[in-house]
Amino acid sequence: MSFRLGDTIDDFCVKCKRLTNHHIVSVVGDNPAKVRCCSCYHDHDFRFEQPEPKKPTKKQIDEENEKAKLRTSADDGDAAETEEEEEEEEETEDFPDVADED
Repeated sequence: MSFRLGDTIDDFCVKCKRLTNHHIVSVVGDNPAKVRCCSCYHDHDFRFEQPEPKKPTKKQIDEENEKAKLRTSADDGDAAETEEEEEEEEETEDFPDVADED
């Protein structure tokens, strides 16, 4: 389907925050590039009826940061424990058991 200047199409308006009728203002190739909302007359890029992605709130960002800190501290603790276990294994391998020789 080819679009022409002035055609009316549905699109998500970034100012109204809802799906409304829009007039095509510019076309690139066969697709609309810019559209004008029929409700608020705001010009914006054609969004193919997709709403804007939601931005995370400050609370969500803080929670993610806390989780990341807990993961890194847990990983550091696990790494230290495995290093200690490896050292113990190396020490036992160096010295043969005296009880086995008798």
